[in-house]
Amino acid sequence: MAQVRFTADIVVTCDTDDSVYAPGVVDTVDGRIVWVGPPGDAPDVTDAVVNNVGGLLMPGLVNAHCHTPMTLVRGSGDGLPLHRWLTEAMWPREGRMTPEDAWWGMTLGSAEMLLAGVTTSCEMYLFEDSVVDAARASGARLVMTPGVVAALHSSGNDRTGEISEFFSRHHDPAGRVTVGVAPHSAYDLGIDAVVDLADLARSLNTVLHLHLAETREESAELEAAHGRSITEILHDHGVFEGRVLAAHCVWVDSTDIELLAANGVAVAHCPVSNMKLGSGIAPLAAMRNAGVTVAYGTDGPASNDSLDLWEEVKMGALLARVHSLDSTLITAVETLAMATRDSASAVGLADTGCLSDGYALDMIRIDLDQSTFVPVTDTDELLAHLAWSGSSRKVTDVWIAGEKVVADGEVLTVDTERAVAEVRERAVRLARG
Repeated sequence: MAQVRFTADIVVTCDTDDSVYAPGVVDTVDGRIVWVGPPGDAPDVTDAVVNNVGGLLMPGLVNAHCHTPMTLVRGSGDGLPLHRWLTEAMWPREGRMTPEDAWWGMTLGSAEMLLAGVTTSCEMYLFEDSVVDAARASGARLVMTPGVVAALHSSGNDRTGEISEFFSRHHDPAGRVTVGVAPHSAYDLGIDAVVDLADLARSLNTVLHLHLAETREESAELEAAHGRSITEILHDHGVFEGRVLAAHCVWVDSTDIELLAANGVAVAHCPVSNMKLGSGIAPLAAMRNAGVTVAYGTDGPASNDSLDLWEEVKMGALLARVHSLDSTLITAVETLAMATRDSASAVGLADTGCLSDGYALDMIRIDLDQSTFVPVTDTDELLAHLAWSGSSRKVTDVWIAGEKVVADGEVLTVDTERAVAEVRERAVRLARG
């Protein structure tokens, strides 16, 4: 067994007790955590390799909703509202993509996330084999939810069969890749198709990942036909009976929120994307107060336009405060938890998102030798600095399942220079048609 001990100036666990140790120790065996705590209580280890890394150790961030291969279309359609942005800018270019394009788009985005300390992403996209292959090459942890859109689903393709077969090949809860099912939305596919795909997800005992109530107008026709909100319609049709991750949920009222909470539906909150597209401000505090698990997602790099989840950590909480005119809402501890253990729970992972016994060693190191971490007179100040002025620029090292994938701010697993060149060239081809 490979036994490794990490010692640091501070360990922020993001566990359910929000434990912080200063200084702290993380003991691991074969890429899994076996003990975390203060040095004075650490067990005796005689054969362990000891890494005195200093700085701050914390769990890697979990991006709960993303379309990472859209690095290939980053910046396209800037300034358009969601429907026009999709139909005029995104879908025409994505319709010209090849599996190799998607591989390079995912590769570049994966490197970008690793450098930001994002160790896991939940992807909704087509070209699922390419996305998995790229993530495996980079060493990232991946929840791959193959996308289903009307243009393909209604063309005679057996998308359900494709996803079932893909699930049997790639779903590996003991490894770094798990698989879900991702109908794009009810407004795109229609209710019946979403119901069928929800049935598929339940039969596979996996997560159903869909867009829900992102904009005020998107489901107007369905809501008029049924006389109910889109959230109520999906509930009435049994869509929420399994494990569900709903992205956005900007336009949900108190009745909708009660249904989400009662059914255990998790929400991927994407505040930066919602702001850029002018979609609105999700009722974050109301959802959390109702008991909804709310995670953070960046959304795609074409509507954000980065994959830096640290921006969501800050913006999500501050938007909730200004929207409610209440500076006490969403504390530093809570917003950090939303990007780590809550996001992991939302995407169906039980062994990442915190530094605790039995969890995978998905861990990042933060450099504390920067002015934004000064002063620190108590733990609350430290966590405030981490939430409000922490950023990807402060991440120096990243481990996933015990494997070091970033060292001293450099990705070890991706030829980033080539990935940039490939995406730049391919993006021009997609734009020209």
